[in-house]
Amino acid sequence: MASKKTGQRVAATSSATGSTAAATTAGRPPKRKRDMTKFYAVRAGHQRGVFNTWSECQTQTSGYSGAVYKAFTTREDAEAFVAGKNPRKEDEPTRFYAVAVGTQPGIYNDWPSAQKAIQGAKGPKYKKFDTYAEAIQFIREKGNLAAFKAVGLSDEADENDEDEEEYDEDEDEDEILEVAEPVAKKPKTTSRRSSGPAPSREVVEIYTDGASQGNGSSRAVAGVGVYFGNNDPRNVSEPLPGEPQTNQRAELMAILRALQSVALDGRVVIYSDSQYSIKCVTEWFQSWRKNNWMTKAGPVKNRDLVESILDLLEIRAKEGGHTKFQWVKGHSNNPGNVAADRLAVQGCRR
Repeated sequence: MASKKTGQRVAATSSATGSTAAATTAGRPPKRKRDMTKFYAVRAGHQRGVFNTWSECQTQTSGYSGAVYKAFTTREDAEAFVAGKNPRKEDEPTRFYAVAVGTQPGIYNDWPSAQKAIQGAKGPKYKKFDTYAEAIQFIREKGNLAAFKAVGLSDEADENDEDEEEYDEDEDEDEILEVAEPVAKKPKTTSRRSSGPAPSREVVEIYTDGASQGNGSSRAVAGVGVYFGNNDPRNVSEPLPGEPQTNQRAELMAILRALQSVALDGRVVIYSDSQYSIKCVTEWFQSWRKNNWMTKAGPVKNRDLVESILDLLEIRAKEGGHTKFQWVKGHSNNPGNVAADRLAVQGCRR
């Protein structure tokens, strides 16, 4: 029986090169799947984009640490993947099981794991959600300290919802070039978010920053900086695409590029000196979604980037990834922050 199946598989392969042996041997025409046009999306590689051949895709990903790529049957899905979104298969719906009170509180992607996390618990509190954001909110409302620690919310203070306009980080960034040389010691940082129980993998630390020279003016030019380490090929220094060319958009884009450059199922800590950016994707988005992305002052600024980051965070959570945000004080001689600053400023001038 095994040899018969092998023969059919070989025949099908021959048919793809012009032979009709597959139809004769197997008694049915070749599968349509082999004739489908494929689009190869490279989310993280030497060059990001959509490519028409596997050879081109391989060129952009070979030797690139943390390359992220995937084949699609439509260009639309491929472009969405490059932008940080994963087309969801209808037969594989995403589910997030939030365990606020249990023996192992946290957020899980399947019921058996969640069920194990509540076994033996007195008065367990748990619920299934379609989005990671809803699951996190459930933990905030129903969880205890153990649950907060499990999902990285232990350092969050009870604060009222704030509008993004309360953070004015859009100052001119020319002065970043004058930052002192880095020192070896890191300042203490504050944990802001985690995507559920952490897999036992090495943590990748990433520093992100944005710069805008002439910020606030019509001639402003912004840049994006992402720092993984000295001479790391994943480091990013590039101009901010699109408009407006503000510091806040550059900060958010830096976070998005960092997330696009690492494996979806890995553990990462993203360091940023932008409280605005961190709060956008860990706190404020909850009320923004409820209010149809409106604030008292009008439409939420930078909604496109915030939603792209949130989409990618939910994909990472589904894949078993673990994401934490930590705030660092800017211009304080933190080596990673200084390096990210410089990359961002260089990006302004590319």
